[in-house]
Amino acid sequence: MATLFLVRHGQASFGADDYDQLSELGQRQSQRLGHYFAAKSIVFDAVYTGTLRRHAQTLDGLCDGLQTQLSATACAGLNEYDSAAVIAGVHPDALERPTTPELYRHHFRLLRQGLTQWMLGRITPVGLPSWPDFAQGVVDVLSQIQQSDAQNVLLVSSGGPIACAIGHVLATPAAATLELNMRLRNTAVSELTFTPKRYALNTYNSVAHLDSPGLSDWMTHA
Repeated sequence: MATLFLVRHGQASFGADDYDQLSELGQRQSQRLGHYFAAKSIVFDAVYTGTLRRHAQTLDGLCDGLQTQLSATACAGLNEYDSAAVIAGVHPDALERPTTPELYRHHFRLLRQGLTQWMLGRITPVGLPSWPDFAQGVVDVLSQIQQSDAQNVLLVSSGGPIACAIGHVLATPAAATLELNMRLRNTAVSELTFTPKRYALNTYNSVAHLDSPGLSDWMTHA
């Protein structure tokens, strides 16, 4: 069986003018994961990423940690949804910049509400496809990987597409896929084994590379 390693990007710049940029911690998380893969002697035969900057920067950090260069196939189907558009679908008024814990929680409450309504087909956020079409973009990449000859595949993406991939394999309802999405941590690794006929989930949301004394504050979600 071959293995697909699904990696969520490192911590991005939540609350900044440009979210699509790794923070300094996000860069360290990515490098740390590269060191972890190197220590496990994992060699990747193929790499897939979304086309967002945080995906490319996460892969760069991984390569630094691995001390090797990896060329990637960039797929728009692995890009994250526009969270601002999702929130605007249920809360059209402008939100304050989330600078306090309460504003942070308010942002994610609205995001959860918007995602639920989008998944159920009750809203179509501006600039986004329907939820089934969004999910199909992820499934198409899974099918492409499944038909390849690679044995160890690295996929660097975001919480939404990774949750879609796992939800597709497990045939989860929308509510469960949403929970998979909201729980994914930065640089978390989920593993799927696959054959040309099927995928199976082995691990979900692992941050074993951060499970060391002094690194507890490196575990982040946003």
